[in-house]
Amino acid sequence: MDFSLSDELSALQASVRRLAQDKVKPRARAIDKDATYPQDLFDAFRDAGLLGLCIPTDYGGSGAGILGLAVAIEEVAKYSNAAALMLLLTRLPTGPLLIAGTEAQKEKYLNGIAEGTQRAAFGLSESQAGSDVMGMRTRGVSDGGGGWILNGTKCWMSGVREADWYTVFAKTSEPTSRAHDSITAFIVERRWDGVEVGRTDHKMGVKGVDTGELVLTDVVVPAENVIGEVGGFRLAMLGLNAMRPIVAARGIGLAEGALMYATEYVQQRAAFNKTIADFQGIQWEIAKCAVDIEAARLLTYRAAVLADEGKFTKEYVPYLSMAKYHATELAVRASSLAVQLLGAAGYMEDHPTEQWYRDAKQLTIVEGTSQVQLGLIARGVLDRDLWWD
Repeated sequence: MDFSLSDELSALQASVRRLAQDKVKPRARAIDKDATYPQDLFDAFRDAGLLGLCIPTDYGGSGAGILGLAVAIEEVAKYSNAAALMLLLTRLPTGPLLIAGTEAQKEKYLNGIAEGTQRAAFGLSESQAGSDVMGMRTRGVSDGGGGWILNGTKCWMSGVREADWYTVFAKTSEPTSRAHDSITAFIVERRWDGVEVGRTDHKMGVKGVDTGELVLTDVVVPAENVIGEVGGFRLAMLGLNAMRPIVAARGIGLAEGALMYATEYVQQRAAFNKTIADFQGIQWEIAKCAVDIEAARLLTYRAAVLADEGKFTKEYVPYLSMAKYHATELAVRASSLAVQLLGAAGYMEDHPTEQWYRDAKQLTIVEGTSQVQLGLIARGVLDRDLWWD
């Protein structure tokens, strides 16, 4: 059992840390204020080879896997969760292809992501079907010749406006069916007739990478763009399971950035002929947060290794969900602590603490809410997938 990163991953961590400090940190506040897509950071990630971390070398990536992507995202998220989301979007929509895509699909769509010539987004949620995925109303109807016609609206899609193609899930049997074989995954290209970006959302945080609607009106999808089997809803769950360490890494990075910033502040801020950092109560809060960060990292790195080994089926879900739950809830606690340690200053836009506070909450919702994760962990115990004898 080795808790250290490999030489390759250590080198990746060091290089992304430098890039994050040089490129992301100076831009983070402006991205949040302007809510404008940071193309310059996308270009920097592309030039550094970070857009293909989780994509195999056969398709233009570096093959660093989910662990490699998690390590990179942790560094970037110390300063900007919007920038970290840009990296996450190299894996979320490509996950179903990596799991069940044909060789032709992988050749056609993965190389562009790794090279940075294309972007993608993931369409699962709808206005009435968030955690209740089976309540989706987007419909896929056979065109009689092997292809499909899609109609519906997907919501809250990160990167919807910039994407060149989308992974979209739709009902392919009775609209009211809640059977798992009633949902199928499709690759939908932005350029096709009937594909439109609808409204984009005004978000509390993680600004800069848009979130919005994808509207599908009589979109003709050829048979070769079905991912896996017709009725392959399980693919959605497997894809999300594998994503949980990556979302967790966003939480760890945010928590680290917030705690480091607050610690430096209280070491410099005078009060009662001391610095704030000299008070035992402050030290204890810093210590508890530091313990939680290290625990979250161990959970997350283990989960990432499991996912890279293909262990994201039911029996491994509790371990993946633990990482996502603990790290994202930690992000909320750590950012709240940072605001509190700075006092009134922490609530002002003069400091990034208020941005971390706003950004953190998103992480407890996306890719399965904290409550969903608790349910999955509990189910693991009840089913004896998570057991200790």
